[in-house]
Amino acid sequence: MTRLLAILIAIALPADDAKAQSHDPTPSPEAAAMTPLETRANEVVAVLNGDDDGEAIFAPVFLNAVPLEQLAALSRQLTDQFGRALGVEDVAPSGETVALVTVRMERAIGQLNLSIDPSDDNRINGLRLLEFKPTGDTIDKVTADLKALDGKVSAYFGPLNDGKATLSLNPEAQMPLGSAMKLYVLGALGEEIAQGTRSWTDVVTLDTKSFPSGQMQNWPKGSPVTLHTLASLMISISDNTATDQLVNLLGRETIEAYMAQTGHSAPALNTPWITTRELFLIKGGSSETLEAYSNGPAAERTAILEKLEENPATLGQINAKLAAGPVAIESVEWFANAADLAGLFRMMRRNSDPEALRIMAINPALPPSVTDQWGYVGFKGGSETGVLNMTWLLVDLQGKDWVLTLSWANSDKPVETQTLLLIAQRILSLKR
Repeated sequence: MTRLLAILIAIALPADDAKAQSHDPTPSPEAAAMTPLETRANEVVAVLNGDDDGEAIFAPVFLNAVPLEQLAALSRQLTDQFGRALGVEDVAPSGETVALVTVRMERAIGQLNLSIDPSDDNRINGLRLLEFKPTGDTIDKVTADLKALDGKVSAYFGPLNDGKATLSLNPEAQMPLGSAMKLYVLGALGEEIAQGTRSWTDVVTLDTKSFPSGQMQNWPKGSPVTLHTLASLMISISDNTATDQLVNLLGRETIEAYMAQTGHSAPALNTPWITTRELFLIKGGSSETLEAYSNGPAAERTAILEKLEENPATLGQINAKLAAGPVAIESVEWFANAADLAGLFRMMRRNSDPEALRIMAINPALPPSVTDQWGYVGFKGGSETGVLNMTWLLVDLQGKDWVLTLSWANSDKPVETQTLLLIAQRILSLKR
């Protein structure tokens, strides 16, 4: 599973070698009165609106990191969500070359950090979009934007227990989870720890290797690691090797039983419970294996898993398959609907050791302007080509539990993480 962005709109946007373009040698009196930072801030507005591609105003060091096409794609995502950029409201310098810039858009106030290089005609060498606070937004507008996404979409935002949903769109749809399935692993582990069967400080020997995302695939085999370390890396950076180590420790049957106890509405979709390595090997392996696993009953799937290591696909083969487009996302994945995920959180609330929820809060995937509105924010998301899920357990300032889960799948092409993250921020910024 590829790792989701750790924070909402905190993206460093550095794109391709820039070609200098000529500038008007006789600027207007208003332009002449602007500082270089103010001038560049106003030019960023034109880039956001697609009126300027930015090639002349960004330094090569910036442009080498993100191609102009990527900059244009991000600008389209922002204007699709928040309307056109209307202008710069404020430029607050923190030095001669760095400023906090406030931009008003049709439906949001945005803030970004901007830096320029005086030795390179004051071109922009750093741009970091911090956050966008929606203005005049409504649930109806958000719902319409979700419906407009290309592919299959499910969304739910409401109280975890009693109360009316604020937003509900196709909540019954079984959606691929990607790495959000790791919440079930955390829940099962947290329950065993609460029962005294295991302890967070238990040390195990690292004997499992998966593929990225994560770090532990590069750790030496035989490394001693605690269960707390494994769980923390599994959730905070979506470490696949840490996940598989825990799945192998707990046993797939234990996780399947736990999933059923949470009230999952279609547990057969996740039986047998596969590891991340198994998913990659199935998708990156032969077309015959992929087809057999996709269409086979549980017993046949289990038999396929037992033979996967006989001639395993390489990382290069796996990457090539997934780079070509979505692969069997309707059949080789982990699945749940909105009610299933809410049931998982209720089970964790009742039966898991409280440390499991603290681990969920390591990476909330939201900026402080959103998290500060809540007493607790726990998060796990997941993605692969064509699949995106983002799921939060939140506690409001009055102590009430809420759940937000967003899923987007497209069998034909990739889906955009940033688009769904922007929608999540809009939902959580609305009045409840």
